[in-house]
Amino acid sequence: MSHTDTPLPTGEEKVAAVRNMFDRIAPRYDLVNRVMTFRLDVRWRRRAVRELGLSPRSLVADLACGTGDFCRDLERAGLRAVGFDLSLGMLQHSTTTAPLSQADILCLPVRESCVDGITCGFALRNLAALEPFLLECARVLRPGGRVALLEVSSPRHRLLAKGHQVYFGKVVPFVGGRLSDKSAYQYLPRSVAYLPETPVLIAMLRDAGFDNVVHSQLSTGVAQLLMATRRAT
Repeated sequence: MSHTDTPLPTGEEKVAAVRNMFDRIAPRYDLVNRVMTFRLDVRWRRRAVRELGLSPRSLVADLACGTGDFCRDLERAGLRAVGFDLSLGMLQHSTTTAPLSQADILCLPVRESCVDGITCGFALRNLAALEPFLLECARVLRPGGRVALLEVSSPRHRLLAKGHQVYFGKVVPFVGGRLSDKSAYQYLPRSVAYLPETPVLIAMLRDAGFDNVVHSQLSTGVAQLLMATRRAT
């Protein structure tokens, strides 16, 4: 994933490439996130936690948890958090006291209907496939449980979209290359190509067993938040 003109990986090749990439960038991952988002990533996660609307002490699984940012925000809100990530390097650089486990989030090592909520931050485009992931979320969530999915997006306003394209396509790879790993942050803007359009994402959530799907554009549209409720069975 180091060359901008090479095809994006798929299937098992993508899984291996993404795991290796996050292992490499783990030591400075949090720093680069704060710099490149001007700390807006903190605001986005905290909004997602609030909109879960769960009772205190509810159990929430953070999928693709990385170094544990979401876990910390969940615990700060009075919830119990547990994190899962494919990258051992990210887990080794965690900054949370929540229990963490290395796992493929398309096949979680937990029983059905065992959590009250799920969070996932900026990982949908890194998965080998979205449908199995959403079905797995539905499997481990109790009926009535809530899911919050954060992802990158692009502003709808034409001028803002152009500015964002320049920042995301040029500035982010440059800054990421200076602070961390050049090839990883060249991949970041290209990985948006993996994301389905919003109506498709909403339909996929409904097909997987979710109702009350709400899509929000954050910070003029540079990020997006999908909230949904596990359908009662």
